[in-house]
Parts: sequence; C-alpha cells; structure tokens
Amino acid sequence: MNMTKHFLRALTCLIATSWALTATAVTATPPDTTNNTTAAKAPVPPPVTLHVGDPAPQLQTGKYVQGDPVTGFAAGKAYIVEFWATWCGPCKASIPHLNAIYEKFKDQGLIVIGQDCWETDASKVAPFIASMGSNMTYRVALDDKTGSNQGKMSDTWMTAAGRNGIPTAFLVDTRGAIAWIGHPMELKESTIEAVLAGTYHAREAAAAEEKQQNDIARLKTEIQTSMKAKDWGQAATALDQLNQLAGADANLTQYVSLTHFQVYVGQRNFPAAFNEAAQLSDANPTNALMQNIVSLLLTTDDNIEHPDLDVALKASERAVALAADPVIKGLYLDTLARIQFMKGDKNAALTTEQQAVTLAEKNPSIQATLKRGLESYQSGELPLPTWKRMKPEPKK
Repeated sequence: MNMTKHFLRALTCLIATSWALTATAVTATPPDTTNNTTAAKAPVPPPVTLHVGDPAPQLQTGKYVQGDPVTGFAAGKAYIVEFWATWCGPCKASIPHLNAIYEKFKDQGLIVIGQDCWETDASKVAPFIASMGSNMTYRVALDDKTGSNQGKMSDTWMTAAGRNGIPTAFLVDTRGAIAWIGHPMELKESTIEAVLAGTYHAREAAAAEEKQQNDIARLKTEIQTSMKAKDWGQAATALDQLNQLAGADANLTQYVSLTHFQVYVGQRNFPAAFNEAAQLSDANPTNALMQNIVSLLLTTDDNIEHPDLDVALKASERAVALAADPVIKGLYLDTLARIQFMKGDKNAALTTEQQAVTLAEKNPSIQATLKRGLESYQSGELPLPTWKRMKPEPKK
C-alpha cells in the first residue's frame, strides 16, 4: 500500500467512526503472485508449533545483504530476528524504531537481523537498505528459498509460529529460547533489558500478556456497546479502566484519547472534548496524521455546534509543517483551508486550497477531489469533508 492510499484509508476510517484506531500495530500480508482469479477455499493453516519459551529454530538465512553473517545463537547474546519486505509499508514505518533499539542495546549484547521474506524481487533489497541510510544499520539477510516457495526462514519461523503478517519480530534470549513474538513497535525496552539481564521469564510474561490483551478486547467491546446505546457514563467508566492498562502503549493511549473525545461530544461536554483534542495534539507533536485527525474531528462533526477553531488551526498547521509527501501535504492543506474558511478568512482558504491542488498533481484522483473543494470556496461555500468529495475508483 503506497503512502497516499495508507493515509486516505486511515483518514476515512478514523473520521467515519471512533473505532478505527485500534491498539494493535499495522501489518501487511504477502502479495498474491499466483494470478489465480478463480474463487477458492482458503487453505487450512498448519498447526502452530513454535511458541514463546521454545528453543529458537535454526538460522537458515540466504545471503546477507548487510552486516556479518550470523550462523547460530551465541550464549550470552540476545537477538531480534525481524521479518520484513521492501513492498511492506508498515515494515518501512517500523524500521527506524527497530534501528533505534539496535543502536541503544548493541553494546549490551543485542544483535538484530532484518530477515527479508516474501520478497517478489530480491534485487530491490540492497537499494532499499541504501535508501534508508542511517535508519537501517543492522544486519539484513535474504531468505533461502532452496526447496521452499516462501523461504526456509519463513517456513520454520513465521509459519511455525502461526504468523501471517509482517513486520513480525522474534526476540531470542541469551539461552537461545524464544522470549517474545510480535510487532516490533510493541516490543518494550524493559523486555529487552530483562532478557539481556537474564531475568525475563518468557512463559509467565506471555501468559500475563495474553490476559491483558483479553482484558483490552473485553473493555473495547464494552465501550463500543455502550456508545452505540449512548450510555456515555458506562463508556467513560470502561475507558478509564482501559486507560489503566495502556501504560506506555502509545497506540492504546491514542485510542483512549480519541474515544474520550467522542464520549465527551456525546455527552455534549464540549469544553472537555476540546481539552482532550488539545492534549492529544500536544502529546503527538511529530505525528502529522494524528494532527490532521484532531483538526478534522473538531471541524467535521455536525454534533459540535461551535468547534474550538484555535485548537484545530494549531493542529492543522503542525500537520502541514510535518508532511513530506506532496500529495499528503495537499490533503493536510485541504484541512487547513477548511479551518481558515470557518474562521472567516475566505481569501486565505482560497489560496491554501489552490496550493493543495497544485501539490496533488501526481495523483489525478486526489487532485480532482481537491479541485471540488476549491470550486466550493470560489462559490463562497464550505465544501464537504475530504472523504465525502471523493468519487469511488472504477472497478477493474
């Protein structure tokens, strides 16, 4: 999924409902290379044979594209084996985070292997690493596809562990056992520290994690049910309980904050809603998407009669300043123009929307959407929100 499509999907879901921002990190599944257009039953997945606490499988990598090869797990060293691919957007987003972990712990005995998998063209791996520069300095290996369609590492690690999405990281402890499996963005530094110190008890930790995830799922269901019934008090109570489980989980904290905003609006407690929006913006100063979401939540909800346009403007200006991709910057400018118009500065809105249209020239569909917004401003009218102006792409 390219960057613009990822943004649009996130934008549409997050604004259309209060439930799209989940507490789990995003993964990608392998591309279909079979060209099979006929309907078929989904294959039955093989049984899961690799669990937390089990000995780590043998390393059966292919060629190392970066760094010295690792042929086995040395006693006293900890390892992160992270499965990724060049075509995987969530992988690219998580690589700088993984690299930061590597840089922090490499002198304490942590070795990181970026295990390329499900790659459609292995020749793209080296240029990809080069394009990441200082954000991807750890070892990188190709998979060994000798006698295997997916690759030996994919078969003996990913498939064996029942994992079908990337990025997926395996943390191997100093005794060569699997200590943790999951999305690299969810791997806590405290877990790595405990593994390096030899004080981490994998099975106990896995059981506690499973219980917490079950509690989170139960509370989210309770919140959703309460909100549908407009039982705002019960939703708020469950949110407070969920917030206690969030800890340092940034995704879950954002989910709680966004949902609190929706509950406050439902209660018509607008001062509290606006304060929640301001806090969410301030807590995510480098997250351009979140800044734009805050702006749109404040300016596109018909239940809010007098939105706090100052909070919306501050968040929107942050989003525009942070955006690097021209098309996405154009979409953020579209939000900014909306706020400027609502604040009464119609000339500024016209100028900003024109800039948005120009920046989106490489994406005709998005540019057409933004042009419809420009036409509304030229007519002296506030346009529909971005996603309501979009026309569905024709089916192929």
